[in-house]
Amino acid sequence: MKFGFIGLQASHVSRHPRLLHSFCRPNTRALEGSCKAIVLGQTRGLRWPARPPPLDLDEPMEDEEQHAKEAILDKVMKGRQPTDLMLRCTVLDAEGNVKTISGQFRKTDLSAEHRINPRDLRKIDSRVPNIVPTILVRREAILVNILHVRALVKADMVLLFDTFGSTDSRLHSVFLYHLEHNLKSKTTGLPYEFRAIESILLSVISALEAEMVFIRNLVGGLLAELEEDIDHDRLKRLLHYSRRLAAFQSRAQLVEQALEEVLEQDDDLNAMYLTDKKEGRPRDGDDHEDLEFLLESFSKQVEEIVSEVGNIDNNVESTQEIVELILDANRNALLGLDLQVSIATFGVGTGAFIASLLGMNLTNHFEEHVWAFYGMTGISTTIVIIMSFMGLRKLAKMRRVGLSSTFVNRNGNGKPKRWLPLPLRGRQHGGWWS
Repeated sequence: MKFGFIGLQASHVSRHPRLLHSFCRPNTRALEGSCKAIVLGQTRGLRWPARPPPLDLDEPMEDEEQHAKEAILDKVMKGRQPTDLMLRCTVLDAEGNVKTISGQFRKTDLSAEHRINPRDLRKIDSRVPNIVPTILVRREAILVNILHVRALVKADMVLLFDTFGSTDSRLHSVFLYHLEHNLKSKTTGLPYEFRAIESILLSVISALEAEMVFIRNLVGGLLAELEEDIDHDRLKRLLHYSRRLAAFQSRAQLVEQALEEVLEQDDDLNAMYLTDKKEGRPRDGDDHEDLEFLLESFSKQVEEIVSEVGNIDNNVESTQEIVELILDANRNALLGLDLQVSIATFGVGTGAFIASLLGMNLTNHFEEHVWAFYGMTGISTTIVIIMSFMGLRKLAKMRRVGLSSTFVNRNGNGKPKRWLPLPLRGRQHGGWWS
């Protein structure tokens, strides 16, 4: 059923029944009554459906952002929960033998057994991200968190921590083997805790040196390739290697700072003599030469690594500057070529201007002359050559870059003013200027 009364008022339709029948045209009388009711407004209960509210496209994005924030907060809070968190440890006894391999312990049990605070275990828990290396000295233990090593050193025990669920790497296995061998060796005369610290720092130095050699080979090979050719792929690799080199330099500097902080604190150095403290002979004052020499030797090695990384970084920066200069020179060469073409076009246009004047449909009395064509051709060619030569000569003068071309002081006679001191201005090989 179609209604054709759109745009008409109900009062007009009610006055003309035929008009109502012509618009409604129902098939039955029941439909006719309904049609009249709709037109005359008798069905007041009839309501058009309300317009749906506009969709808010920002709500899903806000919900996703809120869920992401909640997930990050939940992850951080889980890492900060001090209780019921299992840690996996490898325990070495006083003889240097491996007593427990990847044993699972609770944080609360470890804190109570070794008399340390639960917050100290957060520094050696790899679930909590720790970028800054630390060496914490406590009453009966030394907590070490440097690069890949997270250990608790006591006078008769060493605990190597690893996160629950992780796998041992080759570097960790080599470190464990060296630590076990060094703890069993008692010929050095160092106490148990110092031999453990020596193995830890030696593993850290080895890791830094291995990474430094790897980065040095990468950067050296790339710099050699850039000397031959400069392309987009090599510049992208140079950027990637520069970031990696900066990150490694930052880690090495943090390790150096951690060692320097311990060396500057005499109380911490004395407290690190755990064996003497256990035997009732605590150290006091400046009586810590053995430990100081040990830490200074490793600090110097880290300083050498930082210095060499700085040299590599300087080479990278120098190469980047040279590459920028080469690219600038190439860009200037292209701009110079563009200017040369423009100057040549200007010269040709100047000669064509004369030809355009003679090509107008006006009487100039040159058409009847025998040598007019050859003469005008020679004149146009000469003008083109002269204008192009003058433009190219001016461009060549402007492209001469020198310290003397930027600013020149001149005397009254137009000659450049001499910058030599007064006693040496008029001096020549054979005498003085007249």
